[in-house]
Amino acid sequence: MRHDPASGAVIIMLRSLKMYGMAQAVTDLMEQGAPAFDAAVPILSQLLKAELAEREVRSIAYHMKAARFPAYKDLSGFDFAASEINEATMRQLHKCEFMDAAQNIVLIGGPGTGKTHAAVVLKARLRRDPQGSGCGTLPSKGALLLDH
Repeated sequence: MRHDPASGAVIIMLRSLKMYGMAQAVTDLMEQGAPAFDAAVPILSQLLKAELAEREVRSIAYHMKAARFPAYKDLSGFDFAASEINEATMRQLHKCEFMDAAQNIVLIGGPGTGKTHAAVVLKARLRRDPQGSGCGTLPSKGALLLDH
């Protein structure tokens, strides 16, 4: 049996997609050393990467919908001039340092003050990068509370 890193990566991707039967079949093909399989590995790898990316996009869309946020928004689209939210405070919150201290955020204000937009921006930041830059996941470390 040859230990080809590309074939090993294919097996890892198949298992992460919960395609255990296909992962076993790829293992068997690797052991047989089939030349046709070796030629197909790059194509199979690309297809699996595309599937993983698509599932991630669908997962983010599902979680955004489940959180009942109106649409994807990020900090670059936040209009601080039209909002009562302090820009320095929002940029500090966007760093997600409050998550490491297990602190909650309560956004309070009248209609049209930017509470929902701020919550959407922070949730998108946490969903996009749950481990980087000191961020944690919402269910495990904190919550965003909105005053409607």
